[in-house]
Amino acid sequence: MQTKNSLGPVAEQFAQFDQPLTLSSGQAIEGFKLAYETYGVLRADRRNAVLVCHALNASHHVAGTRLEDPEDIGWWDNMVGPGKPIDTNRFFVVGVNNLGSCFGSTGPTSIHPKTGKPYGNDFPLVTVEDWVEAQALLANRLGIDRFAAVIGGSLGGMQAVEWSIRFPKRVAHALVIASTPRLSAQNIAFNEVARRAILNDPEFHEGAYAEFQAVPRQGLSVARMIGHITYLSDDDMAQKFGRALRNKQGYGYGFDIDFEIESYLRYQGEKFSQYFDANTYLRITKALDYFDPAARADGDLAKALVPAEASFCVISFTTDWRFPPERSREMVSALMRNNAKLVYSEIDAPHGHDAFLMEDPRYHALVRSYFDRVAAEVGCA
Repeated sequence: MQTKNSLGPVAEQFAQFDQPLTLSSGQAIEGFKLAYETYGVLRADRRNAVLVCHALNASHHVAGTRLEDPEDIGWWDNMVGPGKPIDTNRFFVVGVNNLGSCFGSTGPTSIHPKTGKPYGNDFPLVTVEDWVEAQALLANRLGIDRFAAVIGGSLGGMQAVEWSIRFPKRVAHALVIASTPRLSAQNIAFNEVARRAILNDPEFHEGAYAEFQAVPRQGLSVARMIGHITYLSDDDMAQKFGRALRNKQGYGYGFDIDFEIESYLRYQGEKFSQYFDANTYLRITKALDYFDPAARADGDLAKALVPAEASFCVISFTTDWRFPPERSREMVSALMRNNAKLVYSEIDAPHGHDAFLMEDPRYHALVRSYFDRVAAEVGCA
């Protein structure tokens, strides 16, 4: 549903980069393009730019609607727009589709220039570090030397952390929401089960399914169902579904749908399998698994964060068991050891990990207040 004061139709843009980009893996992409959208006006002094980093299955379409599809509303439309917490009357907001995605930036579904076929499984694995490097190239193209803020939830929060470490002079504020400095073993396990569902789908064809005019829908559907369970809290699922039966008075004593929650998960899985790319999903979950700044600093997160000069706003949600508050507190503790400027808030919200996407009044008030401070610093209050 489109929220009040939405931006309305927004034009998709593309930036083509012909120079090679060497990846964390040691492989290189000879040339690539990034899809992006912008909202608001970049001031002449270019100090009011805000970068929004997206999570696993989102894209550069952060707010407003698409010119070609008025029903396609940005995934953070409740947060970004005129008069909203990230106010586009004050800030120039940039949303970028990550390299390796399937929503316009170069990725596994793109045509390989040397073969004339989709990259498929030949597309190299990319990391959070690689995404940030590519985003920095786009910032250069847009003439943005320094972001007033870099913000993201979940996987987007990891990118905000990496920005603060990799380009400390280019980030004034880093907002890290419902995120973590590294995945737990449990999270890696969930990702591996999801990947196995895809890899074992008979329509996967070792990643070359496009050549067979096939789609590993069953694997993608199961992967999404697994992921979706981790995004919701037990309380939220109980309130929405409980043990309610789906269009029946008693159990069916079979393996068709009995419960509403089964129907919901199947719907989410099937819908996801119709628009997301399997090779992309495999790579993004690996990028999640690999992110661990502390591993680059002898296991010491505080040491890894030493280069950061940004002020931090870290937000967690009490019912988020995917990236629980303990992980945010670990980051906060490391930042405090470094005497970093810091605001931390732990919000009691019922929605689990997905709370960062919701319009919780306390959460939005906190982000609004923080961006009021950012606006005052850059002179656009």
